[in-house]
Amino acid sequence: MAQGSSRRIRYAVVGAGNIAQVAVLPAFQHARENSELVALFSSDAEKRDVLGKMYGVRHTASYDDLEQVLRDADVDAVYIALPNTHHRAFTERAARAGVHVLCEKPMATSVEDCEAMIRVTDENHVKLMIAYRLHFEEANLRAIDLLRSGRLGEPLMMSALLTQQVRTGDIRTRVDVGGGALLDEGPYPINAARYLFRDEPSEVFCYTNEEQDPRFKGVDATAFALMRFSNGRIAQFGISHAASAVSSYRVVGEKGDLLVESAFGYEKERKHVLTLEGKTEERVFATHDQFAPELLYFSKCVLEDQEPGPSGREGLADVRVITAMQESARTGRPVKLESFPMKRRPSLDQLIVRPAARPPAPVNAPAPVQG
Repeated sequence: MAQGSSRRIRYAVVGAGNIAQVAVLPAFQHARENSELVALFSSDAEKRDVLGKMYGVRHTASYDDLEQVLRDADVDAVYIALPNTHHRAFTERAARAGVHVLCEKPMATSVEDCEAMIRVTDENHVKLMIAYRLHFEEANLRAIDLLRSGRLGEPLMMSALLTQQVRTGDIRTRVDVGGGALLDEGPYPINAARYLFRDEPSEVFCYTNEEQDPRFKGVDATAFALMRFSNGRIAQFGISHAASAVSSYRVVGEKGDLLVESAFGYEKERKHVLTLEGKTEERVFATHDQFAPELLYFSKCVLEDQEPGPSGREGLADVRVITAMQESARTGRPVKLESFPMKRRPSLDQLIVRPAARPPAPVNAPAPVQG
């Protein structure tokens, strides 16, 4: 395993779905200074063959051979890009093999699974980071910095929308792998509210709707939620897998407001629309690779033996809110949350900018959206 003097962390990508193929694998070209792709796992033999040749990866295997290949390829860290219900099991397998874990969000589908992931990585002395790419992205980090500067005055409310039309059969529509809008899209506005207010919610209320649509069986297609924070601050969001595509949030303070357009995605440029004292100014942020910064940052944490900012506790913080919202949707009542202190929040110090990657045509991994 790599020590502090190593130049590159050797990664295995576990899972070869759409996000891995169009974003994670291409990101290694922009993270070469300290990160290297050396292994790839998939249950699809065609994916293993094509992607192995495309990226020059000699070690490709099915999931059954995880531990053996981690040893054979001298892997330091895994990037887990599997369906939500598999995050815990593969984190545990990697950690017990002595390998650091960078795991996609949501961290897991339950608080218990999140706690188990934190425990197993601690017990095996490996690092755990959850893939919050917006913790390194300029538009969101500058929104945090703007609120901290006090230019908007005390932030009072936040409102977000994140919607898309999900194609029939996508894993986001399947209850058996942890699908549904709250688990898939919920982490984005929940995490944004938490980092913008720099606080944890004390109470939530949520409505969900499965729609009368054959795509959605047993999962929430649409959700609308409220989060109560300290000092009277309120955040709300609407998310959906059955609506026209929207991605934005607005924070309103005592002195002005900030609208962030295309806030949560990774394929389009972003825009700030800032209004202060009746005057509005706009700033556009170019499209950049949001996945290479995750690799660069996590590799740096491993090489320098530092605790990652978006840690397992960060992932747990969102999942505890999601599960409370699921309870609220079932019971029709607000749900209170216990105090959950956080020592670290994302800041502009974490900004990492890399050029936009050009995604290849995916192999047996269609995009989640219809059309």
